[in-house]
Amino acid sequence: MLLAVGPMDTVRAEGLAETVLEIADPLGARVVIGHAFTAQEYEEFREDLGLEARLEDVDPDEVAAERAPVSDLADRFAEAGVDYEIRGSVGEIGDAVVDMARAVDADRIVVGGRRRSPAEKAVLGSVSQDIILQAPCPVTYFRDLDVME
Repeated sequence: MLLAVGPMDTVRAEGLAETVLEIADPLGARVVIGHAFTAQEYEEFREDLGLEARLEDVDPDEVAAERAPVSDLADRFAEAGVDYEIRGSVGEIGDAVVDMARAVDADRIVVGGRRRSPAEKAVLGSVSQDIILQAPCPVTYFRDLDVME
């Protein structure tokens, strides 16, 4: 199972973790906590951490492990005794998540989203929608009604 997260998911990490645990724990499933970065996001995050290495010299899995809310989710899954790993990827977010799902042979993707109007989706796009439409497996969409963009 792939739990795809981004920086906005910090506020809904607990709900995402509960959703994943409801599915993964009874099945004994392995959870992959995946965080995709655009190249620009990666550069900003790298600079914030004071990392000297450039994009091509750093393992995206290591960068993802340092990004919120990944470490909190990892702690939660460890406490629950659920097998997990952390994966990172750089590219267009929707495509990177779908590629990650294929790479780990995910049976399900769990992705969070926020409430947006149809006009906002039309103008700004929707990463969650892109993932749902391209996914190689079923997608569980965790809709957080309290989070607005």
